[in-house]
Amino acid sequence: MSDDALPLVHVDDDLVVIDKPAGLLSVPGRGPDKADCAAARVQARFADALVVHRLDMGTSGLLVFGRGPAAQRALSMAFEQRLTSKRYQALVAGWPAQAEGRIDLPLICDWPHRPRQMVSHTVGKPSLTLWQRLEAHALGARLALEPITGRSHQLRVHLQAIGHPILGDELYAPPEVLAAAPRLMLHAERLTLPHPRTGQPLALHAPVPF
Repeated sequence: MSDDALPLVHVDDDLVVIDKPAGLLSVPGRGPDKADCAAARVQARFADALVVHRLDMGTSGLLVFGRGPAAQRALSMAFEQRLTSKRYQALVAGWPAQAEGRIDLPLICDWPHRPRQMVSHTVGKPSLTLWQRLEAHALGARLALEPITGRSHQLRVHLQAIGHPILGDELYAPPEVLAAAPRLMLHAERLTLPHPRTGQPLALHAPVPF
């Protein structure tokens, strides 16, 4: 994929927002074979673009870059202070009995098996996900997800923990659920955040590709 193939959702003097494709790293990994990433491609076009947050390689959707250190700092603080609102969509295995719910399970890195994360009621960090059932599909349900906290792999672990793993999840889904999709069926669909210069709310949207 060329640099030009990255879908631009929003560009101005202070930030760049892209619709990251599934299978692309957000930032470089270890080794020259993992140098290609969203950050490198964006910086090839916008040299002042700096990473604000990340999406898992398998997750598609909205990814934000600040243009210059001041914009990056303002955007990073907005995420840290939970001044943003995020909505994801996922295809999961099974049909939740309730129409909506909340998953309040503390998470911590599973160090012997990293990058996996795990639920731990003793040392885990508070983690909260709100979910809503949208519609049925062949193997389960389409869910809307709102992560209130932003832990690593939060949505993936939380859904696995309640018995509804995401289709195509190579870390947390059982083999038959992993094999049911060609990719991780998780997409960062909507994001609202304060503009780093004006403070006005900026609403962003990336169409769900599945």
